[in-house]
Amino acid sequence: MASKCGRGGTALRPIRLFLADDHGLVLQAIHLALEPHPEIEIVGETRSGSEVLPRVAETRPDIVMLDVRMPVLDGLQVLDRLQEQYPETKVVMLSGLDEPDLAAEALRRGAKAFVGKAIDPAELAPILCQIIDGTLAAQSFANGTVSSERASNELGLTAREREILGHVAAGRSNKQIAGELWLSEQTIKYHLTNLYRKIGVSSRTEAARFAYDHGLAGRRQAG
Repeated sequence: MASKCGRGGTALRPIRLFLADDHGLVLQAIHLALEPHPEIEIVGETRSGSEVLPRVAETRPDIVMLDVRMPVLDGLQVLDRLQEQYPETKVVMLSGLDEPDLAAEALRRGAKAFVGKAIDPAELAPILCQIIDGTLAAQSFANGTVSSERASNELGLTAREREILGHVAAGRSNKQIAGELWLSEQTIKYHLTNLYRKIGVSSRTEAARFAYDHGLAGRRQAG
C-alpha cells in the first residue's frame, strides 16, 4: 500500500523529485521503488554533475537525489552549489559505498539525508515524505533496519541511547540534543557515559563512526 504524505500532513501536489546518478540501473531502480507512490513525482534526471543545476532551474524540484560520485562535478560540489543557488530545495545524497566520513560531511554541508544504495527500496518513499513534512532531521541511512536492530540488541542499547547516538552521528551538541528531546544537558551526559561504555568508545567522533559502521546513525526511536 502506498504511503501518503504532504506538507505538514496535508495532501497537496505531489513531491517533485529530481534524480542525479551516473548509473542507469540505479535510476531505473529508484523509478521502480517509487512507482507505487503517486505522492512522489519524478520530474527529471541526469547522469552528469554539470547538468544538475541547469536541470533544477528547469524542473524546480522539491528534492534532489544526488549521487556522491558524479562525472565533471562530484556530489559534494553540486550540493554546495544547490545550497547556495536553491536553498529551498532539499538534497538527499546517494552512495554505493559505506562512507561514514563522507556521510557526516554531506550532512554538515546541508544534505537532509545520506542514503546507501543497499537500502531497502520500501524505505525510500517514507524518507522523502518525512523530509518534506519536516519530521526528519539530517540523518544517514547507510545500512538496513535489520542489521541496525541486531547491533542495537546485541549491545544492550536502550531506545533512548540509540536515539541520542543518532543525534551524535548527525553532529549535534549536547545542548542541541537536550533541546530536541526535552531533557537536561546533564541527563544527556549521563546517557552518553553509559552509551560510550556499552559500545567501547571514548569520544563523540568515535561514537559517530561506530554509529555509521553499525547502521545505527539516524535511526531515531521513541524513548
